[in-house]
Amino acid sequence: MKIGKAKVELEGSDVTIVTFSKCVGMALEAAEVAKEKGISVEVINLRTIRPLDRDTVLNSIKKTNRLMTLEEGWPQHGVGAEIGAMVMEDEAFDYLDAPLVRLTGADVPMPYAIDLEKAALPQISNIVNAIENITFRGKKEAA
Repeated sequence: MKIGKAKVELEGSDVTIVTFSKCVGMALEAAEVAKEKGISVEVINLRTIRPLDRDTVLNSIKKTNRLMTLEEGWPQHGVGAEIGAMVMEDEAFDYLDAPLVRLTGADVPMPYAIDLEKAALPQISNIVNAIENITFRGKKEAA
């Protein structure tokens, strides 16, 4: 593995999910569910967040025209927020057919009870819902 080089874990054409760590497996599982619904998801595993592989992310956005970031951390000051800023600064905004979706953990202190922890972190169903929303939203607006 080359430091600073992301890996495209799954090729897709409808929406890009950019993620890292544990969420990569969740994104791949959600992509399989979305595939059954006719949605093609590209999953990018950042592998490192500093340095961030800007080129892989931007090239995928240019291909799919939709972007979702996925992480377990809080939304404020997260990796997804940085990727959103990067998209705006690197002029990839014009390639987006729908607004960026950031799927994160809930903005609450991490609970100790397992059921509450599950409610505070993204789950497969949350990811699939977000994939459907960004994909169908973009198609409706383009029509």
